[in-house]
Amino acid sequence: MGDRLRLAVGIMGNAASLLLYAAPILTFSRVIRKKSTEEFSCAPYIIALLNCLLYTWYGLPVVSYRWENFPVVSINGLGILLEFSFVVIYFWFASATGKMKVAVTVTPVILVSCTTFIVSSFAFHDHRHRKLFVGSVGLVASVAMYGSPLVVVKQVIHTKSVEFMPFYLSFFSFLASSLWMAYGLLGHDLFLAAPNLVGCPLSILQLMLYCKYRKRGIMEEPNKWDLEKNDEKSKHLQLATNESTY
Repeated sequence: MGDRLRLAVGIMGNAASLLLYAAPILTFSRVIRKKSTEEFSCAPYIIALLNCLLYTWYGLPVVSYRWENFPVVSINGLGILLEFSFVVIYFWFASATGKMKVAVTVTPVILVSCTTFIVSSFAFHDHRHRKLFVGSVGLVASVAMYGSPLVVVKQVIHTKSVEFMPFYLSFFSFLASSLWMAYGLLGHDLFLAAPNLVGCPLSILQLMLYCKYRKRGIMEEPNKWDLEKNDEKSKHLQLATNESTY
């Protein structure tokens, strides 16, 4: 019964994580449409890529015992494809400075991943120690992933706008972290449960900020249109005045 419940939670966790990894599609459709990365940060997607690489490796039989963590492998394998695509799109439309920042950030991700793969394969010879090593590295990466959207929190508070902190990214992060925390606890796996114990409160904080500043952001838009309409009226009035003087 316990294994079936854990598998069911893992399947729901897969669904929630798929929504989390797919949520930026709307953001990047905007980037492609405008051919600009605007004020969006690439950091959350690069850190998510690192997290997916590490936990895919963690779930494979090389580290875990047989396929006990197959749900972890399946969703993080798909996450690698999605996050890598987002990083490539961001790099393509970023400015020269933005491209440099992406390159500088991606390089450590590749180094950490490759080092983890190599060390866990050749320095340790049993599943227990491999899980301990890979899980410890993945724990740090996972906490960083759930906390990475906080890089825009300062901007949200300063501008009182949630335009660049997508709601769905925060909501699906909360949903996924809750389910994977339950999955880890049911399997007595600290390295799957612990990062989500941090991810849940961070996701709740992001949702609270969204609720606080969402209405203010909406109220700013009509004012913008009013100003534009007033500018148009002023231009027409000025044109009429100029014509009357002739």
